[in-house]
Amino acid sequence: MVMVRTWIEPVVAGVQVGSSFYDTGLLMVVKNNYNHTNSSSNSSSEDALQKAISNFYISYNLIMGLTPLLSAYILAKIGDKKNRKIPICVPLSGYLISRLLLLFVILLDWPIEVMYGSAALNGLTGWFTTYWSGVMVWVSLGCSDKRRSLQLIIIELVHGLAGFIGSLASGHIFIHLKIAHHQGAVLVSCSITCYAFCLLYSIFVLRIPNSEEVIRENLHEPINSEYTEHSRLFGDKSDKNSTVNTSDAHIPPSNVIIILFASAILYNIASTAAEDVINVYVLKKPLSWGPVDIGYGNAAGYMIYITSFLGVYVFSKCLGDITMIIIGMVSFCAGILIMAFVRWTFLYFIARAVMMFSLIPAPAIRSVISKHIHRSAYGKVFVVLQLAIDIAGVSFSAGFNKVYQATLDWFSGFCFILCCIFGLLSIIPVR
Repeated sequence: MVMVRTWIEPVVAGVQVGSSFYDTGLLMVVKNNYNHTNSSSNSSSEDALQKAISNFYISYNLIMGLTPLLSAYILAKIGDKKNRKIPICVPLSGYLISRLLLLFVILLDWPIEVMYGSAALNGLTGWFTTYWSGVMVWVSLGCSDKRRSLQLIIIELVHGLAGFIGSLASGHIFIHLKIAHHQGAVLVSCSITCYAFCLLYSIFVLRIPNSEEVIRENLHEPINSEYTEHSRLFGDKSDKNSTVNTSDAHIPPSNVIIILFASAILYNIASTAAEDVINVYVLKKPLSWGPVDIGYGNAAGYMIYITSFLGVYVFSKCLGDITMIIIGMVSFCAGILIMAFVRWTFLYFIARAVMMFSLIPAPAIRSVISKHIHRSAYGKVFVVLQLAIDIAGVSFSAGFNKVYQATLDWFSGFCFILCCIFGLLSIIPVR
């Protein structure tokens, strides 16, 4: 029973279901808000609506992505020194309060600009940057080096399955369930309930993993020939939990981490920008998706978590982490290139299918990094990585959205070709 209480999976699942509900609700509320001022059906009005929604998300994502700079590292450092729950519980409280603001926008007809304040509050409490880093640290502390890559992708799988279920249900809840004439209120209320459950579970039920047991497990594991030299970064030479791949033996551990950071940042720029543009892209002709279609499209995106997990499970038996990372990057590049030419719904799902291994790079890179650093530095290093990823992601995403707006009349898929190029560039450092 005590062991079960160390599992972070219920929190990850609950948060992602809540996020899926919220994402669909926010997109539809934003669309409906700006649609009132673009009521004509001509193409210029549709382009104006696209640009208005895109501009909202540029500002919203920039605020939410940059404000964690003020708090994320501090929360991670406190988590390393005091309590590992802090980097998880503080962001969850921010999520809960900020989601309430969207409910007020729906029920009280507040202006949509209130959501900028919601984004700022979410960012100041750490946002996904601190929360996901805290989850990665929690998982890394609770498993041995040998099982870490698989355990991290299992968390990604739970994250994806929850998102898949939430996305499938979100469109139907938005359309069929409403409070009076306030469409979306029930959906956002369900999201708030999920966050409330996760916060209470984290505070009162969740228990910190016993690091001493994991250390003993590492010491009793047979030493793989893959790991023969100990890392010096953030740790003692004699720490048997910090190991370096023999293929990297000629590269200082700090340089290996810099290389992996560069690759992770480039790849995340491509994937984040692509997802942000896709959210707006599917609303315009010729796709012209509604709430149900958006839910199904998001669910297809979350299926990638399942296929990526299966990929790691199979590939890890015969391939190294670096090879798996490259497979994932190539999968993304091929899929997003197809997305650039999507004009029919079935082609969208083909592009998603080709991207089936695109989630592998993130947990695999974190796994490799964790083997080069001391356990006591997990929180700080992971949050610095997540901060770098998020800052680069939201900054470049704004630029990609502007490119999308500029190429709407020429070739609306041009932005996805740029994402493909960035994805290919991310392969170079790991190679």
